[in-house]
Amino acid sequence: MPNITLPDGKKIKFDKKVSGIEISEKISKSLSKQALVMSVDGNLKDLSFIIENDSKVKIFTSKDAEGLETIRHDTAHILAMAVQELFPGTQVTIGPVIENGFYYDFARKDPFTENDLKKIENKMKEIVERDELTRFEVWDRDKAIEHFKKIGENYKAEIIKDIPHGEKISIYFHGKWHDLCRGPHLLSTAKIGKFFKLTKVAGAYWRGDSNNEMLQRIYGTSWASQKELDDYLKRIEEAEKRDHRKLGKEMDLFHFREESPGAVFWHDKGWALFQKLVSYMRVKQENAEYKEINTPEILDRSLWEKSGHWEKFGENMYTSTTPDEKVFAIKPMNCPGCVQVYNQGLKSYRDLPLKMSEFGKVHRYEPSGALHGLLRVRAFTQDDAHIFCTPDQIKQEISILINTIKDIYNKFGFDDLKIELSTRPDKRVGSDEIWDKAESSLIEALEANNIEYLENPGDGAFYGPKIDFSLKDSLSRVWQLGTIQLDFSMPGRLEASYVDKEGNKDVPVMIHRAILGSLERFVGILIEHYSGNLPVWLSPVQVMTLNITDKHRSYAEEINSKLLDYGIRSECDSSNEKISYKIRNHAITRVPYMVIVGDKELENQMISVRDRSGSDLGSLQLEEFVDLLKKNI
Repeated sequence: MPNITLPDGKKIKFDKKVSGIEISEKISKSLSKQALVMSVDGNLKDLSFIIENDSKVKIFTSKDAEGLETIRHDTAHILAMAVQELFPGTQVTIGPVIENGFYYDFARKDPFTENDLKKIENKMKEIVERDELTRFEVWDRDKAIEHFKKIGENYKAEIIKDIPHGEKISIYFHGKWHDLCRGPHLLSTAKIGKFFKLTKVAGAYWRGDSNNEMLQRIYGTSWASQKELDDYLKRIEEAEKRDHRKLGKEMDLFHFREESPGAVFWHDKGWALFQKLVSYMRVKQENAEYKEINTPEILDRSLWEKSGHWEKFGENMYTSTTPDEKVFAIKPMNCPGCVQVYNQGLKSYRDLPLKMSEFGKVHRYEPSGALHGLLRVRAFTQDDAHIFCTPDQIKQEISILINTIKDIYNKFGFDDLKIELSTRPDKRVGSDEIWDKAESSLIEALEANNIEYLENPGDGAFYGPKIDFSLKDSLSRVWQLGTIQLDFSMPGRLEASYVDKEGNKDVPVMIHRAILGSLERFVGILIEHYSGNLPVWLSPVQVMTLNITDKHRSYAEEINSKLLDYGIRSECDSSNEKISYKIRNHAITRVPYMVIVGDKELENQMISVRDRSGSDLGSLQLEEFVDLLKKNI
């Protein structure tokens, strides 16, 4: 006779064991119709799951993240089911839920076509209409291996072989179709709804290993309503228009080459944008009393072993052996080099906090399939900084950093932030006392600044807790950028120390801090956020001056020269092309303002100005225009 405790504290007593379906019916008829999945003492379960003991239960609908995730999980299964009904002999492998959707990997000789995707989608809708019931079975491991081998599902059998002996195997059925799965799932295929769309096909290596067979991955998205699906597809369409790789080419900012995969070839305008970011951050850091340093890009293996990076990041590091058989690595992180600068000279508690910044170029090996323009590269520059402080200084320094990060993101037009606090993991260094103090310092700093945050228990780094900052762009996409990390490990490993008030040697706490993160990635995010229409203060070229005919060339060049004298990033297109062509050409580059001079402008010593939206600002004195510009810079 279990007592069921609901989220609001209300208790419902049942005189026999009870399912989630029965609980939802007991709560209300409307809830029973909308119910999709439940949690029992914090563990997600099917609604058919039988509860025998007193438990805390929460019912989830499509309005909840847990409900929507389950819809997507089921839709992935239905995708695999539809593929095997349409294309017998196709093997299924794995099909997880991902952000905004799902995918499933298939082993099939013939490639899937766009027409195939439409057929599969229609078959999925048919399966939903069939309202196939879902049921769950537990199989013996060896039985499961034998069964899947027998029906030609060799990949599935291989997955099960990796499951330890003695473990029971959970199998989910949708009608007769079945798959290896931990669940949970919906009661039937009809519960999925028809608000899904298959989006694309891509290649994927079995188990992510390039030495294995190439599979076909079908991506899809699934939502709780048609409106949500339509809104998402519109966002995707808009995202494709805003793709920074496309806009970067149109704006003449950068390019990539196969000779150096994952590394950026910056053009003059792109490099100007990059350097503007650096300049802005440099001023902010100087005002906050950071000391900018620069450390070598190549360091001996011994240092990376001491820091722990050789063990943790060895596979992602670029290494080289010299003729005298010494092993060096291109730095994947800036931290060890920064500690070497700190270690020069004796430090006292009076010197702390000591803040060091570095625009350090780092290199990390990423699989070629993971590379994605500026958003995922192998060579990138970080706006790194490290603060060496005492434990008593942590709270104050974290408070300063939080406000600085918020201020900087607002400057770039990002005011919708998500902040997460990650606490001690099971495997960690440092005493519980130190961790208690570190975590409480972070919490106190967050609460003192009225910061709403989510907590990720156990997700901190092995060397300390951390605060991560994510921002939402104009297409509601979330990007994880800034981070504040407390480190109790590396300073000691690399022999950093200071003399405390009692004259004893102590090890400083090291705060790792990045705000923009990878500058390359941040440029890509900015381009897509603004659809290339960067704020005037960031635009590589702020004004383009155009002459209508050759007789206006000198006047156009004179205007351009004066704009440069005023500190405006200006260029002059005095080519012999027609003015309509020049306007169209520079509109593509998203230049904020175009100054046009012809007979009228020359005669009156004025300028005609239009902005990148196409709006005509009329005839202005040059000084009037400069005043207007400086308000936007």
